[in-house]
Amino acid sequence: MTGRPVLIFDGDCGFCTTSVRFAERRIGVRALVVPWQFADLPALGVTRERAEREVLWVQGGGVYGGAQAVARLLIAAGLPWSPLGFALRVPPLRWAAQGLYRLIAGNRHRLPGGTPACALPQDRR
Repeated sequence: MTGRPVLIFDGDCGFCTTSVRFAERRIGVRALVVPWQFADLPALGVTRERAEREVLWVQGGGVYGGAQAVARLLIAAGLPWSPLGFALRVPPLRWAAQGLYRLIAGNRHRLPGGTPACALPQDRR
């Protein structure tokens, strides 16, 4: 892969895809954006299980998941987004962001753009 950051998301999930497309349009994602289903996960240092569970930001040998992936995306986007990204890396905002991320991820099939397939385990989609 390139030295460019990589944003990995669940391409089978309507909510995830809608969210990533929104971020590309409104925030300006400065990364290679790829559904995990088409990514070379071993080359990126990512397991399939982790990619199924959360959005991932891969950069410089580090893999950041969930709310911390979103924080890294915001930081990379520059102003006006980067201050929010830096804030999401510091407790107690870090803890709150991770809790909110888990709540959203666990209910993504109920959210706008979500589909019943989002609630199924990957092997049953």
